[in-house]
Amino acid sequence: MTALLSIEDLHVAYGKVEAVRGASLTIDAGQIVTVIGSNGAGKTTLLGAAAGLMRSRGRMIYDGVDLERLDVEDRVERGFCLVPEQRELFGDMLVNDNLLLGAYVHQRNRRQVKQSFDDVYGLFPRLAERRGQKANTLSGGERQMLALGRALMAKPRLLLLDEPSLGLAPMIVREIFRIVASLRDHGVSILLVEQNARAALETADHGYVLETGKITYHGPARELAHDPRVIATYLGG
Repeated sequence: MTALLSIEDLHVAYGKVEAVRGASLTIDAGQIVTVIGSNGAGKTTLLGAAAGLMRSRGRMIYDGVDLERLDVEDRVERGFCLVPEQRELFGDMLVNDNLLLGAYVHQRNRRQVKQSFDDVYGLFPRLAERRGQKANTLSGGERQMLALGRALMAKPRLLLLDEPSLGLAPMIVREIFRIVASLRDHGVSILLVEQNARAALETADHGYVLETGKITYHGPARELAHDPRVIATYLGG
């Protein structure tokens, strides 16, 4: 497999406080890679830096291009999409219109936009049923589906997911992770940041453990799920 994203020696600071310290990780094309860790470990900060929303030091190469040369919009146009923790939907806009905003990079290609709608509504039948509703009338699980669907409208090659299970009921969490796993089969690579370590490791191919801003260990997700250190700290064993 070919490395789609390589992050080397990443440092991100809030003033004098360094939230991410020398983190390095790799995502191969066609992989789901998860970063697990406790609240405040620096997971969201790492994603924000990768997406270009935060200043950082280090080297990030995406599809052979140094990300330092690309602003946020350039990254999106190259298929680099973030689904933030807070979802950031437009509550007073219809489901259909929220999705349409996700396709703005392809807005001149009407055929592709129509195909994107068909793909997203095929993946999320519940959104198809609610396409004429305002986003703020949706349940928590439906809002997460809408946030995912909006990102997929941009036809991403790499999807950054920040805590997709946050605040959702266990049954909805299982459905969200089933959908995330299915995206890999559609050719989307995923960097998944998640506090629900068990669900993340069951879904991912490779995992990294982030503690107080540093990656302490990593390996195949199945191996990490049986690692005594991970079990004791993150899986409740």
